[in-house]
Amino acid sequence: MSYAVVTEAHPNRLRGILESGGTAVGLACHTGDPHVAETLAMAGFDYLYLDQQHSVGGLASPVEMLRATARTGTTALVRVAANDPVLIGRALDAGAEGVIVPNVESADAARRAAAAAHYPPLGVRSWGPTRSAYGLGPDPATVNGQVLCLVMIETAEGVARAKEITAVPGVHGVYVGPGDLAVSLGLDPVTGPRDERHRAAVAEIVAACATAGIAAGITGDPVTEADRGFRMVTAGSDVGFLKAGLAAARARRDALTTATEGEVPA
Repeated sequence: MSYAVVTEAHPNRLRGILESGGTAVGLACHTGDPHVAETLAMAGFDYLYLDQQHSVGGLASPVEMLRATARTGTTALVRVAANDPVLIGRALDAGAEGVIVPNVESADAARRAAAAAHYPPLGVRSWGPTRSAYGLGPDPATVNGQVLCLVMIETAEGVARAKEITAVPGVHGVYVGPGDLAVSLGLDPVTGPRDERHRAAVAEIVAACATAGIAAGITGDPVTEADRGFRMVTAGSDVGFLKAGLAAARARRDALTTATEGEVPA
């Protein structure tokens, strides 16, 4: 099998930012639509993660999404549905430059995720770069030096084991799931992140990442979260932007309706 069409490996922009100590700002795509993903990727952010866990698009395969985002300069990640080596391998083979693995609560679970994301001798990923060769390239050693494995801590149990999880080789960062973490702590998923118990748990994760020399990530306001120690912040999503745009349009419609109703007939 020849990969002569590949002229050079495509460097992972996000990994370069994180390894240099910088802060990356990205977006999320939940709709599962390739054109929407392409539009988000063209917006000039550092990364875009394609959501397979909570996607409304039924992403059985992210190939079309990843094809749409290729060569935009934005690192394409896939949040897989579960910590499953088959799902992780398929996402990477489809062309993702990294994965976000949900609900990791132990060092063993982190090791499984890291192993699935890396070729031997660093992991157990099967070599079959039919499409991934067009991105990070077909060479296992090169890919191992560029691929990203981010695990999610989103439960109280995960927080308790944050130091063990962040110390696992091959884990390049922890992405906090604030809503699920709030539920795990007995808090409301929407208002819970403002609770001091939630903030203390998040601070533990950020501290563990700093000690291990890896990045902490979360969804939120980039300036606010950077001040809390996060070096990877997802600033918004396609669905969020759509809702915000609709709310603004509705407000303008309501203002016009109110003004019209207030008019006195001549």
